Amino acid sequence: MTSHTEQADSPPQHTMAQLLAEAEPIRNLRRGEVVMGEVMRVDSEGILVNVGHKTEGVIPPREMRSLTPEEQAVIHPGDEVFAYVIRTASDEEPALLSLDKAKGERGWTVLQQYLDTTDLVEGVIQGFNRGGAVVEVEGLQGFIPLSQLAPISRSSSDTDQEEILAQRVGESVQLRLLELDRRRNRVILSERQVLQKQRELEKDRLLEELTEGETRRGRVSGISSFGVFVDMGGADGLIHISELSWEQVDSPGTVVSIGEELDVYVLRVDRETRKIALSLRRLQPEPWQTIGDRYAVGQTVMGTVTKLTNFGAFARIEGSIEGLIHISELSDRVINHPKEVVKEGDVLSLRIIKMEPERRRLGLSAKQAEESWDIEMDQTE
Repeated sequence: MTSHTEQADSPPQHTMAQLLAEAEPIRNLRRGEVVMGEVMRVDSEGILVNVGHKTEGVIPPREMRSLTPEEQAVIHPGDEVFAYVIRTASDEEPALLSLDKAKGERGWTVLQQYLDTTDLVEGVIQGFNRGGAVVEVEGLQGFIPLSQLAPISRSSSDTDQEEILAQRVGESVQLRLLELDRRRNRVILSERQVLQKQRELEKDRLLEELTEGETRRGRVSGISSFGVFVDMGGADGLIHISELSWEQVDSPGTVVSIGEELDVYVLRVDRETRKIALSLRRLQPEPWQTIGDRYAVGQTVMGTVTKLTNFGAFARIEGSIEGLIHISELSDRVINHPKEVVKEGDVLSLRIIKMEPERRRLGLSAKQAEESWDIEMDQTE
């Protein structure tokens, strides 16, 4: 008869089903698969890895070239590594494994996930050629076509562009996957799309923040024949050529230059069309408002004839300040048309005979200026 003491000291009994459930299934390695193993030894011949069930594999130095010396130095016994099975084990030799190929195989899987989710992937620029940039992503070599790189200033020469691109080697960049073709070993990415998306988000924020009538700081990002583009720190606004100065502007490039920082006046914010209209001249007093500080009735000034009409001639005395010389004030003699005595472009001595700043009107006289000159000459004699 068995005592209670003997029963208590006996080991617990297990059913065959429990033993089978607890046992790790035995599985043979297959060529081409990626397995996880425990590092057993690291020496000059490579890394000895236990991949389960007393099966060992060797990773020779030639199969871990993708690791930097620093990365290799931190691998120690007990660490776990992913390895690609190049050759299964035999009675004579352990399995031949590769860290490089494992990294690549894992990279394809990870990149496919990025492509499916449209998430961004980080890469490191390794070099450039005429077609674009070579980049390392998840252990694989990818390519960014020139058209998908961050924009380079149009004013840069080919030599400048090459220098700019060369300086980016080693730079970490956020990228969007455009194409992934494992069979053709093809990974195509875009930096431009990431920047455009960021720009759109920044523009949304800026459009909500901007208030018409406020003054903002910006940087000139582009110049065209019709105006100037200013980077507002998230989006570009346009200063139309007519808003650059109170004076006539023939070429925007004579007023500002690329890269110049300046204060701008927010003229209009159209959130539907996502357009921002800016002004440079609105930050300066309108010339007609201060004309009384510079001119007075009876003063003699120089003016350039800008336009002829049946009733007289218009002459510019300053920037956008123009006045009318009535046909009766052009000459002492009777004339039928101003063209009998003046033409566009003529520079005349004129006398201010009327000023109406609130109506933007200025009356000028060539005849009275001449009479005033004659009187002064008589007094001198």
